[in-house]
Amino acid sequence: MSETLKREDSPAKTLCKEAFGLFAKNQLEESATCYRRAIEVDPRLAIAWNGLSLVLAKQGKLDAAIDAAEKLVELEPDDALSHTNLSRILMQKGLIPEAEDAKARAMSLQMKAPR
Repeated sequence: MSETLKREDSPAKTLCKEAFGLFAKNQLEESATCYRRAIEVDPRLAIAWNGLSLVLAKQGKLDAAIDAAEKLVELEPDDALSHTNLSRILMQKGLIPEAEDAKARAMSLQMKAPR
């Protein structure tokens, strides 16, 4: 079995699916808890950090959302969307220069991506 398939079937991935469903129902506390459980199972699962950052931002917990988004960028430094997510949360917090830096990094990565 390939590593990708194993990861898709992982308990952490299942928790992320559950967390996303809770997020979609606007059950933010439950969603955040579920994403945190996924991270406990697999601390390198980028989608869990992404989801957690989005939930926390929606809750207005911007410092924690920034921390989660920075962890996402650490895990996926070459992913433009990870940098875009960080930029959006920094902007929401009012950290404009930092948000512009993250956006510039995202744009740079996007320009380098094969079309």
